[in-house]
Amino acid sequence: MSDDLKQAAETDGGKATPLPGMIVIGLYMLLLSAMVTLGAVTGKLPKLLLVLAPLFIAASFGLLRLFRWAWALTLSAVFLLMSYNSWLFFAQNRAAGAAQGLLNLVMFLYLVRVDVRARLR
Repeated sequence: MSDDLKQAAETDGGKATPLPGMIVIGLYMLLLSAMVTLGAVTGKLPKLLLVLAPLFIAASFGLLRLFRWAWALTLSAVFLLMSYNSWLFFAQNRAAGAAQGLLNLVMFLYLVRVDVRARLR
């Protein structure tokens, strides 16, 4: 890792802190787990999706703790959601899929930035 990236990752006496975008994405993952749980409990989503809610919660808190495994889990969740919402828009002509797909694309592009990856442990 270059000196500039190390210096950017270290604050508060050598402890890395999450970027504001990482905090927002962590909160998004918590909201996503709540929506999946609510949808499965009310019957609007399949009960099998309840398996994903703990993974979203773990990814959220792990991302806030700057764990690399949580970054990978969040990145894969955001990518799969982006792909699903793009399919909804192009194949099913649902406008909500375009908006959610673009939101997930922005999050994906944020997570793959070098300075975001440099802060992970």
